[in-house]
Amino acid sequence: MANLNQTLSYLESVNYKDYVIGFSCAVYAFEQYLNYRQHRRYLMRERPKELADIVDEADFRKSQSYNLEKSRFGFIENAYKQLELILFLNYDALPYLWDLSGRLLLRYAGYDSKYEILQSIIFVIIYSLISTASSLPFSLYSTFVIEERHGFNKQTLGLFFTDLLKSQLVFAVIMLPFLSAFLWIIKSTGDQFYFYVWVIAVVFQLFFMTIYPTVIQPLFNKLTPLEEGELRTRIEELAGRIQFPLKKLYVIDGSKRSSHSNAYFYGFGRNKHIVLFDTLIDHSTIDEICAVLAHELGHWAMSHTLKILMVNQVYMLTMFWLFSYFINNPQLYHDFGFNAMPTLIGFMLFQYVDAPIDSIIGLLMHVYQRKNEYEADAYALKLGYASTLRSALIKLSVKNLGGFNTDPWHSAWNRSHPSLTERLDALGIKPTSDKPIVASDESKKDQ
Repeated sequence: MANLNQTLSYLESVNYKDYVIGFSCAVYAFEQYLNYRQHRRYLMRERPKELADIVDEADFRKSQSYNLEKSRFGFIENAYKQLELILFLNYDALPYLWDLSGRLLLRYAGYDSKYEILQSIIFVIIYSLISTASSLPFSLYSTFVIEERHGFNKQTLGLFFTDLLKSQLVFAVIMLPFLSAFLWIIKSTGDQFYFYVWVIAVVFQLFFMTIYPTVIQPLFNKLTPLEEGELRTRIEELAGRIQFPLKKLYVIDGSKRSSHSNAYFYGFGRNKHIVLFDTLIDHSTIDEICAVLAHELGHWAMSHTLKILMVNQVYMLTMFWLFSYFINNPQLYHDFGFNAMPTLIGFMLFQYVDAPIDSIIGLLMHVYQRKNEYEADAYALKLGYASTLRSALIKLSVKNLGGFNTDPWHSAWNRSHPSLTERLDALGIKPTSDKPIVASDESKKDQ
């Protein structure tokens, strides 16, 4: 506690705006250095020798071309976002938007600044619309130029904007009531608000996790029960072997938007559902699909999801507790150009100040999640999926044009999953052929 007070005393001598802008520039420079390291890897035209039995020359070149284009575009997008943040903070855009929200509230509803929660809702709506408009050109280019050029995009402009509208409406219906409760609790529970806010945040997370697959996801994708057949039988047998409480098996129409593929499970307690992307079924054998699911079920068997959820809750409680030391700090608001001390603004500014801690926690979480991925792979091996897991991982990377030639520093900072070569090395599975695996378009019936 004494060290925390010393840190807070030191921060009182620092201009918070200068500190946030300076740190964000330092992180930007560091991340661009990592991106440059990875970019150099994508410039390589010759396939490295260690990839000779993993991917053929043609697929390697396709992967390099796809990721190189994304990397170049990423430099432009990141530079724009950094410049936008600097200008946004330096020229006091946040105070302007807050004052604008108050003027709109007074003009159209007749309420003044005493109705802070209503003003906060208007502020969030305006801020969200600006953020969406700012990122829209990059999303459009990424989807309809880069993804389209490399054969992944399946969306139309109509579907893209329909999804965008739905997302905004879902945000308004779910997040704005939560925001109101969040602010009301902080204002009503005194100095110990951090505990009560944490409780409501946990409840909201569990509520969202419950309704997402059954209420929200069907707004965007169609889930249909997996038809009877060998694939369904094999998956049910796999679940039975490890006593996974499988209730339903679904296929999701991922191909409606993209040809990327995946699989996942969800549900609480003894009510688990497995979801397969239709693209995964189309491009993988039954054994390979089971190997992918064996990996996912390994996360369940070792309680990885539950452990990550618990770690996140501890971090969230700690973050709210730290926020309680900043919420009534006039300097924090003043340095960013505010004359008042709105609760929502205080929380936003605290997140800027908390960025160094958040960066460290993010890196540590990547380390932990990578460990979990290795353990889930090892679990699939114990279930008897050795060469099939190897071929499934390679085929997924080939079909998704994953980066085969990864820089270890860039990967450690940016990715929660190990690279393909790291996973294959950890598995220790020798190739069954000297020839690399080629992802064909054959159906799941092929063995």
